[in-house]
Order: sequence, then C-alpha cells, then structure tokens
Amino acid sequence: MSHQILAGIRVLELGQLIAGPFAAKTLADFGARVIKVEPPGQGDPLRKWRMLHEGTSVWWEAQSRSKESVCIDMRQPEGQELVRTLAAQADVLIENFRPGTMEKWGLSWETLHELNPRLIMLRVSGYGQTGPKRLEPGFAAIAEAMGGLRYLNGEPGRAPVRAGLSLGDTIAGLHGAIGVLLALYQRDARGGQGQVIDTSLYESIFNLTESLLPEYSVFGAVREPAGASLPGIAPSSAYQCAGGVYVLIAGNGDGIFQRFMRRIGRDDLADNPDLAHNDGRVAQVQMIDNAIGEWTSSRDIESVLAAMKEADVPSGRIYNVRDIAEDPHYKARNAISRVRSASGIDVDMPGVVPLLSENPGAIQHRAPQLGEHTASVLEEAGVDPSHLEILGKKGVIS
Repeated sequence: MSHQILAGIRVLELGQLIAGPFAAKTLADFGARVIKVEPPGQGDPLRKWRMLHEGTSVWWEAQSRSKESVCIDMRQPEGQELVRTLAAQADVLIENFRPGTMEKWGLSWETLHELNPRLIMLRVSGYGQTGPKRLEPGFAAIAEAMGGLRYLNGEPGRAPVRAGLSLGDTIAGLHGAIGVLLALYQRDARGGQGQVIDTSLYESIFNLTESLLPEYSVFGAVREPAGASLPGIAPSSAYQCAGGVYVLIAGNGDGIFQRFMRRIGRDDLADNPDLAHNDGRVAQVQMIDNAIGEWTSSRDIESVLAAMKEADVPSGRIYNVRDIAEDPHYKARNAISRVRSASGIDVDMPGVVPLLSENPGAIQHRAPQLGEHTASVLEEAGVDPSHLEILGKKGVIS
C-alpha cells in the first residue's frame, strides 16, 4: 500500500454520536491515528443506536472503523488530567460538546494551546462557539431547519420532511475535516501554529443552499418547497412509469433537452425556439413535465432507462439500499467495503472517498471494543501502569 497522506498525524477524538466522530473517521480513512475517548460504562451512545448485533450497533462499525478506544471519565479531575496528557501529544483534538463544556472540564482552548501550541482544535456544535444561540442544544434536525434545508424538503402545502439521514451532522463533520486539513497545511507547510476551527451544524447546511440567499437579496424571492422538481431548472423531476415506479430524468441542458424531446416523439418541443434555453423552459415547465409524464407512464422503467441511455439523457432509478448493495457500478469502483467486526460478523459499509490516485485512503482496522486500547494508549503516553491500576479502581478509566 502506498503511504497514506495523514500517516503520523495523531487525532484525539472527544466527541460523541455523529458530527465530531464523522470528521475523525474521515481523517482516519487517510491514515491519521484516531484515539477515541469514551466514557466508562456504555461508551459513545452511538454504540446503542439503531440496529444492534450482540449489543453493539452495526452503524458503530462504520463510524468508528480505524479508531482506538480509550475509556476516561472526563467529569473527574484525574480524567481531565489524562486528557491533557493525551492532548499534549496530539496534532488534532476534536470535540462536539455544547459550548462551555470543555471549559468546565479545564480543557479550554487557552489551556490546551498553552500546553501544546501546535495543537489544532476542531469544535463542532449546533450553533457555533459565539452568538446568542451558542448555549442552546442543537441536533441535526434543528440545524437543517435553521440552515434552510428543511423548509424546502417536501411537497407544497404539506409538512416539511427530513431526508432520513442526519445530514446536518455529517455535513458539519465534512466541513470540520476540511478545516483540520487547512489548519494542518498552515501549521506544517507555512510554519504556523495550532488554531481553533469553529464549525456549526446550521452553517454547514446553509453553506449548501446555492442560490437561495442571493435570489432573496436581489429579488426578495423566497423559494418554496417543490417536491420532486428542481425549481428554476427544467426539465428535471421524477416521472411515474408503468407500475407506479418513478424514474429521475434531468433533461435540463439545452442540447440534452432537444435529444430528450426527439427521443419521446416530441419534435415540436425540440424545435420550439421558446424552449431552446432554460429560462424559456422554466416558463412552460408544467407543459413539458406533462409531455414527459405521458410518455413515461405507458412504459416500464427498464424501457424508459434504455431509451434515455440511447439518447444520452441523464436518468436513473431511485435506489434503496438493496439496489446499492447489488449494483455492479458500486462493485466496480470498490465503493462498498467489508470489515469483520470484533464479534466476528462481516459488515458492509461505504468505502473511502474521495479516490486519490497516488495516496488512496484505506480502512486500517475494525471498530474498537469499548476501552480496548485504554491501557496501551495511556502507557504509551507515559502514564505509569501502577497509576493506571489505581485509576481503574476509582472508575476514572476502564
């Protein structure tokens, strides 16, 4: 295997559940050594989320791959001292507690920076470390609403829906990982020191909202929910095929639209100068969508997809997870990785992305059992084994 880009970078993960741990997982995929600190007893609550196998979530196996588990009670002063010891030797510290928690534990940025000037601290929270909402609890669903996404999700006139995934958390985790990489570059390539990265869930969602705010600022336009359609870009929607199955077709490029219309027998629309460009098509989108729907409704989805492929029009079925697991394109690109868990079962999970030609990422090892690396990591950090035995009896570590 070629040298992984982040090999030699040590990450101390203090976060729980999704956002912070997702950032750490992303760094681990490219070679960083991630030491995950969990509370003794139950550990990270994610271990018990959704479907469990022999008491452990299979989601945990994906989220915590390539990490080491150290159990420390950070509520106790002796546990806080252990964290400071680990932070003194780390390149990156990741936390996603409510603002003020780290300060309460004696683990403020000022304290840690004085201890280790090269330390980079990623702080992920619902609303950020500043501002009037900073101390409020913020989960992904609330952040998606505040960031503008939830308002757009759903059918007009009906209750907004969620995506079915915790997008606010994972997207914040990705933004956090990008911030860490930028800070590492500044530190190591440009002679800088450590710094704080302040990532909020709602701003990470807001960053993805494309033309939403520019259109409001210029036109006073408030984009409304549009169901399966993409407002302002036409045609692009889900169309019902025979048997009630839906197909997605994006025929919104000028040349693509002409090929699309000719393939469905609507040369009149292909040749209509009023529909030659997107703005003209948007003005008549309902008529265009009706024409497409009439054509797809009398054909099964396989026939529709074959016709679109022949005409070189972007299209696709709506995948469920079974479709993903069985799809040959996923397999051809090794987009699904299989890892054997500590309990002995094989767990399929998303592979490492993005794909780098010279320094590809890799899953280094399975997700850890609770406290599996407590002794080895702390001894390596210089803590005397006899002291560890005392701390274990006190419940500070396990």
